[in-house]
Amino acid sequence: MTTVRRSFLKNTAAAALAASLPSLNFAQAPAAPARTLFAPQSGAWRTFEVTTRVDIAKPNGATRVWLPIPSVNSGYQHSLESSFSSNGAGKFLQDGQDGAKMLYVDFAPGEARPFAELTSRVQTQNRAVDWSQKTAKAEDAETLRYFTRATDLIPTDGIVRKTALEATQGARTDLQKVRQIYDWVVTNTYREPKVRGCGEGDIQSMLETGNLGGKCADLNAIFVGLCRAAGVPARDVYGIRLVPSSFGYKELSGNPASLKGAQHCRSEAYLKGYGWVAMDPADVAKVMRLETADWIKNTTDPVVAPVNKALFGGWEGNWMAYNTAHDVSLPHAKGSQLGFFMYPVGENAAGRFDSYAPDDFKYQITAKEIKA
Repeated sequence: MTTVRRSFLKNTAAAALAASLPSLNFAQAPAAPARTLFAPQSGAWRTFEVTTRVDIAKPNGATRVWLPIPSVNSGYQHSLESSFSSNGAGKFLQDGQDGAKMLYVDFAPGEARPFAELTSRVQTQNRAVDWSQKTAKAEDAETLRYFTRATDLIPTDGIVRKTALEATQGARTDLQKVRQIYDWVVTNTYREPKVRGCGEGDIQSMLETGNLGGKCADLNAIFVGLCRAAGVPARDVYGIRLVPSSFGYKELSGNPASLKGAQHCRSEAYLKGYGWVAMDPADVAKVMRLETADWIKNTTDPVVAPVNKALFGGWEGNWMAYNTAHDVSLPHAKGSQLGFFMYPVGENAAGRFDSYAPDDFKYQITAKEIKA
């Protein structure tokens, strides 16, 4: 396993809850509606204000943090303005390769209580492709080539290529290939609650060992890798759930008062005539494993079936995208590059913080919906 793979789980796992942020609201999640047919449709836009607060309890010399900013502008999301407050020297930066935006804050070595608070506003809407219409404009050829490349955590040769060929056997069109890969991921992988954070996304190791349990950054990375290996452009989309599901699914919801652990990776595949199409086989696995008291083992179950159908081509807009970046080298960082950038990251003189250590690095994320 490469240095990036070894360090990623340690350094960018889900955050521990901040124990002392008096200005934040730690209320219980709003009561979810009764579960209804899961069938998101494009339509009304929703506006959210999302705040990330970081406090460094043990700064230990020169200290710096990087906070992801929503960078995606598309048919399903408008990333609007961002602002911040801090007692460090902060500025907005952007990853040169994938365009991932971030707040970078550098704290003076003598700062006793470093903090940074970032507020971003976004608009989102549900997604649902109309399979009867092929009206999308063709994507730039160079962009499509870029999203078939291999990355450190998503190779496209070896066991990945072999698995992709097996999964797409008999498929002739890109739509057929993606359908068969989606079904392969739903059938052969599973949600493993013991995995830290959103997982590491090291698909080669997962396929080689046959250990296909993981979380969203693992399972959707397998989907993306198999698509790329089969010649279909695909990408992960890294983000966070903001509010409860309108369809009453507790595992597809976020608690806006405390978004601890609400980070969620989704995916997209590019299909001729349809453009970039939403995909989320990892959330199918999550519903199967956790939505009810029993682990549901088949996709025909009435709780799972509508989710399995809808997430091939759609997703619910109670979620905000940060970026689609892989192999991210954080500006001014001393630590290794990240496989992906979906969590706050911090460093001090002793090295990069472990987001699970509440005495060293603690953050909280909250959201509120802005009604027109």
